Amino acid sequence: NPFAGLVSHLRASWLSGKTRPMRYRVAQLEALGRFLDDKKQQILEAIASDLGKAPFETELSEIFLCKNELHETLNKLSRWMKDKQVDRPLAMQLDSAFIRKEPYGVVLIIAPWNYPIHLFLVPLIGAIAAGNCVIVKPSEVSTNTERLVAEALPSYLDKDCFAVVTGGVQETTRLLENKFDYIFFTGSPPVGRIIMTAAAKHLTPVTLELGGKNPCYVSDTCDVTNVARRVAWGRFFNAGQTCIAPDYLLCTLEMQEKLLLALRKAINDFYGPNPQESPDFGRIVSDKQFQRVKRLLGSGRVAIGGQTDEAKRYIAPTVLVDVQPSDPIMQEEIFGPILPIVVIANMDEAIDFINARPRPLALYAFSSDDKIVNQVLERTSSGGFCGNDTLIHVTLPSLPFGGIGNSGLGTHHGKFSFDTFSHRRGCLKRGMGREPLNAPRYPPYSQKNFGVIRATSKVSRKNDCTLL
Repeated sequence: NPFAGLVSHLRASWLSGKTRPMRYRVAQLEALGRFLDDKKQQILEAIASDLGKAPFETELSEIFLCKNELHETLNKLSRWMKDKQVDRPLAMQLDSAFIRKEPYGVVLIIAPWNYPIHLFLVPLIGAIAAGNCVIVKPSEVSTNTERLVAEALPSYLDKDCFAVVTGGVQETTRLLENKFDYIFFTGSPPVGRIIMTAAAKHLTPVTLELGGKNPCYVSDTCDVTNVARRVAWGRFFNAGQTCIAPDYLLCTLEMQEKLLLALRKAINDFYGPNPQESPDFGRIVSDKQFQRVKRLLGSGRVAIGGQTDEAKRYIAPTVLVDVQPSDPIMQEEIFGPILPIVVIANMDEAIDFINARPRPLALYAFSSDDKIVNQVLERTSSGGFCGNDTLIHVTLPSLPFGGIGNSGLGTHHGKFSFDTFSHRRGCLKRGMGREPLNAPRYPPYSQKNFGVIRATSKVSRKNDCTLL
């Protein structure tokens, strides 16, 4: 196996204990900050080449949010690393019982192409903070960013403990043949199943950050202009190539007509009368993805946009109406700048529509009535939820980010990243003396001794009472 030597080298480094001291972890995390600072311009240029992404969008999503994660981790790492003392019954009051957060060992992070810095760097921050050695596999689809990461990142990190592996499906397949102690994958559900199957051969735990079709319910009671701007921003940011983008709107026919006017104005306000000329609107990442997204334009009827330019991999910000649940665009994650609208009669029908499908990575609800937003929240299930906005919940390091069911397994961001890459080891330390206290548990057994054990070790329910 071409990667066996690399994995063995990192495992030897981990077994040496090199990555465990807090000082070491902090030094490596600070090096990631220097990487972002030093290579900022190259990152902007590489992602512009790969995705046609505006510098504003890149700096916000790929640099600023990563720096927030980094600073959150550096500010709180000493607290996160501390042993957590746990409750003890009477019989163990003289003992020490605690949870120790330990690194898993050698972990693998496989990143996607749509946010090619953010989606490897944020989990990497958590893996380093937890004391692991790491192999990072950036996506080969975003070729310029992959090259930048492979060439630049190793000069910032300890090469004995961290490595970057490049390549496509064949290389990733061979890489997965090796035993890792944890695998973190971001991508599609079909590839997630492949990752999980490979991990199962070694009983390796995984986090799968997948995707899906994120519903966006718009009630009849809302500020239509604000809804349109927030939905258009979330749908067309990064040319729609965002795993938590609103994937389709659910609203009444009356609201659809209002939204179409407001969405048309929002798109014009954001990108001008010809979005292809806007420096703020991105492009589809590859010819393969362009053809896939373009085919989806055949669903329903184009109400806004619909223009394409194959040579530039451009697809205009597009809104579709008359969309049926059976249409191709409703069978897969869009991952492009197309927003279908599905007409429903009321909120109950919208909730039934959502619950009849795999649980999404994100779910959005808009209403001026907080009771309606709460109804959608309480009666549905999703990886994350955002009321009266889109995407913005992912910017909080204090919230866990992750899917459920078809949209993923496990969470990260902030402390949740540290926890994901940490094994919580239950520990009990007792003194060598006081042996008479242990006598009741030894043979020969008796009911009297069991009564002593029960009295000193029982966990009682609080506020228990017996009605006589």
